[in-house]
Amino acid sequence: MSKVVKAKYTSEAVPAFTHRTAMEEAARCLLCHDAPCSQGCPAGTNPAKFIRSIRFRNVKGAAETIRENNVLGGSCARVCPYDRLCEEACSRCGIDKPIEIGRLQRYAIEQEKLFNMKTLVAPAKKLNASVACVGAGPASLACAAELAKAGYNVTIFDREKKAGGVLTYGIVPTRLPQDVVDHDIAQVEGLGVKFVLGKEVKKADLDAFDAIFVGTGLWAKKLPDIKGTDLKGVYAAIDYLKEAREKKAEMGKKVVVVGGGDVTVDCAVTAKLLGAEDVKIVYRRTLEEAPGNMTEFQYALSLGIGITTNMAPAEVVGSGKVEAAKFTGRDGKSALTLDCDTIVFAIGQGAETVDFADVATGEKNLVKAEAGAVKGNVFAAGDIVNGGKTVVEAVAGGKEAAVSIMAYLEKKGVK
Repeated sequence: MSKVVKAKYTSEAVPAFTHRTAMEEAARCLLCHDAPCSQGCPAGTNPAKFIRSIRFRNVKGAAETIRENNVLGGSCARVCPYDRLCEEACSRCGIDKPIEIGRLQRYAIEQEKLFNMKTLVAPAKKLNASVACVGAGPASLACAAELAKAGYNVTIFDREKKAGGVLTYGIVPTRLPQDVVDHDIAQVEGLGVKFVLGKEVKKADLDAFDAIFVGTGLWAKKLPDIKGTDLKGVYAAIDYLKEAREKKAEMGKKVVVVGGGDVTVDCAVTAKLLGAEDVKIVYRRTLEEAPGNMTEFQYALSLGIGITTNMAPAEVVGSGKVEAAKFTGRDGKSALTLDCDTIVFAIGQGAETVDFADVATGEKNLVKAEAGAVKGNVFAAGDIVNGGKTVVEAVAGGKEAAVSIMAYLEKKGVK
């Protein structure tokens, strides 16, 4: 994460590469024959190939490689955990430091947008087969793009007014600006995919489709079983981030965020950049045990956000609305009380019931799927299957499901 802090809710925190710095970074690439960075990308974005293109000043070729393999290349360039995936695998790690693959990917897609490059083209001939994708998040968008490139007629349904799912409603703009999400979605639309938004889909809406893909994500809020969670000012993380995206106004003056993941930091940063006077993160374990990216925590600290560890929530105090939050120590002896008017629980989300398709569910109400296949003509991938991982893994799941859908339709003779 950059040390440069832009204290605006809609300003991107990490600066972009210029043409010169991008070329300098690409020149550091060792041009590995069997590049480990490409093997380290779940979605198969193929960093080795697009970095080579940038190095030899073929930026359009780089953007084409990214888009062909990952239609959400712009969004993934911002939110992927590169340090745990392709950059960790980079051969330069044994020399000095890994290539900044994420920023090079971002550079290529920014050039694509700046010069209006046509990197994905809709097929000249369409098939008769039709597929419905329910949910407009990363898994559905990736699945739809793969099917559309193969000539299938795809319609994406979502109950929200804007497409993008967690990309639009669940990530702070300092990490992922909305115009980046919109540009990625425009690539999917350009392939001929139709969008039906702002409508709760019913089973009858899907009867005419040859196959159904479920990519509805995790949107059921999760709160701890403690006293006071019914008070005004108590939020589940997903509700807090969504409301902030829509309002772009102050969401509490004294805010406490409970959790230790990237979503926790997103909530805390959101509160701070929207004008909160005091923001604190409280986590029940040590920072070393936290699942969140350490560079994101460093960014939160740079904004003046405090972090307290080894404290678990015990009670929310107030009369009608939040006035304070009580915590107990991991050691069983310590206690902490924080004055606050807003408390956000970033402790995960759950899966809502899928009542528009015939699916089998397991633990935590997650849909059971194997290689994207669920049952009959129903397929699924993304957070609704894996329980909530990364955007790039949702993209990988959507692509895998698209392959299964095409195999199913071909076997059925639907063309």
